[in-house]
Amino acid sequence: MDDTKLQDENARIAALRRLDVLDTVIEEPFEKIVTLVRAVLGVPMATVTLVDRDRQWFKAQRGMGMTETPRSISFCTHTIQQFEPLIVHNALNDPRFADSPLVVGPPHIRSYAGIPLRTPEGYKVGALCAMDNQPRHFSSNDIAILSNFANIVCDELELRQIAESDFLTGALTRRGFIAQAEREIARCRRYDRPSSLVMLDVDHFKSVNDTHGHAIGDHVLRQIAEIAEMMLRSSDMFGRLGGEEFALLLPETTGPDAVVVAERLREAIAAHPMQLPDQNELRVTASFGVAELSPGIGSLTAWLESADAMLYGAKSDGRNRTRLALPALSYQHATICRPGS
Repeated sequence: MDDTKLQDENARIAALRRLDVLDTVIEEPFEKIVTLVRAVLGVPMATVTLVDRDRQWFKAQRGMGMTETPRSISFCTHTIQQFEPLIVHNALNDPRFADSPLVVGPPHIRSYAGIPLRTPEGYKVGALCAMDNQPRHFSSNDIAILSNFANIVCDELELRQIAESDFLTGALTRRGFIAQAEREIARCRRYDRPSSLVMLDVDHFKSVNDTHGHAIGDHVLRQIAEIAEMMLRSSDMFGRLGGEEFALLLPETTGPDAVVVAERLREAIAAHPMQLPDQNELRVTASFGVAELSPGIGSLTAWLESADAMLYGAKSDGRNRTRLALPALSYQHATICRPGS
């Protein structure tokens, strides 16, 4: 077993972030699991817990009456620091937990069984937990049942990732990107923070497919995604909306700053010779539309439409250029032109 995976907290947090599950909405598969754990083991409390840097957050819970707690008082932070399940028969007799607010106060945990949730890379990102208000002995059969449920949780987390990753490029799928954008809108409205949306479309992509074949077109799309992923911040989100159309979500970024990002990516694509399987190279360009999330944009649909209108304008103006929507008046725009293709 690789002890370094237990000790590398930054890598563990990165693995948790890649799951993109923190602060997401209720999802039926996880709700079913905690319901079954509670019923099968006869415990009043069960959780699917993700352990963040400073908190534990419950993807699903029964009987806890809360959605998160500080990590410093959690049982699960101890669970993820070992390979075996963590079993606590009487928390009042365990010096690690006897003074925990979760023990001396609501929900008055007395016994705990937690199975680490392990990612495919081997990082422990959380735990599936069963808890009781009374001291109890968790039998080997109880632990086996809970371990089987934990395997199902891990499978669901992985399937959730697969469903939101585009099979060809590795970018977010349209579904995954839209979910991210909806959350970003809520965050921006809540904290009054800037955010920008960039849409890009590969120029003359139909002729690439018609001339060279769809397999070559797929190579081009994969390499464009690779260029984008290398250039973006870890907080940025990159998705494939369909065909040769992609989108970038840039949190904490104003429209003018997003144009700088778009231009840098546009220039990188134009300068990069796409490597083909037959050792030949192909040059392509892309057009970009940028829209900042302004007070006048009331929905994700409106935000997408604003960026898409700018993308269409960039195409109409000759391609291989970026156009920015002015946030004050939705019908006005500013254009940044570059040589067309």
